[in-house]
Amino acid sequence: MAKNPLRLSDAASITPARQHFLIVPSDTAALSVQPKAIYCQADGTIVITDESGVDLPYAMKQGQILPVRALKVKAAGTTGSYYGWL
Repeated sequence: MAKNPLRLSDAASITPARQHFLIVPSDTAALSVQPKAIYCQADGTIVITDESGVDLPYAMKQGQILPVRALKVKAAGTTGSYYGWL
């Protein structure tokens, strides 16, 4: 399971991000850290897995922010480039 630095802090979930990382999609591995949001660097579709294990695709445009705490970003179906915000 992804490390969740915000689990114990409600305030941290609404404050601006303090760190960022490149998301490398994988069909098997969870993200090493659960981001508070995902930023789209290059247009594409991102397929994410939520805490309930549900996978859904999102069509994204460069500059768009997806405010979701994804556990996984699937390689199958994901195109574009994305950063996680912590």
